[in-house]
Amino acid sequence: QVQLVESGGGLVQPGGSLRLSCAASGRIFSINTMGWYRQAPGKQRELVARITASGSTNYADSVKGRFTISRDNAKDTLYLQMNSLKPEDTAVYYCYMLVDGGSRYLDVWGQGTLVTVSP
Repeated sequence: QVQLVESGGGLVQPGGSLRLSCAASGRIFSINTMGWYRQAPGKQRELVARITASGSTNYADSVKGRFTISRDNAKDTLYLQMNSLKPEDTAVYYCYMLVDGGSRYLDVWGQGTLVTVSP
């Protein structure tokens, strides 16, 4: 089994910054795409940012220029640097990884970490 453990969420004022981390553990041969998604109250889960194994990235229009996704393949860890946070960024943030478990690929999700942007 593969598990993802997220950290770094919390309460921050508008204009502030937070850095989310997501560490994978378990039977991992390699990790393909990694991503961050978020779900605000009463809304559907949406893609925030995604990074491929080669390092190519794409972002939701709402976070472009403010958020940066990165990965450390040696540590099987995903990051999301969030700057210039806005109240509308308030949501539960989930990390996602497409993991090569040896015999098959696995879609793995983290448990979610709450980010609250408020004065």
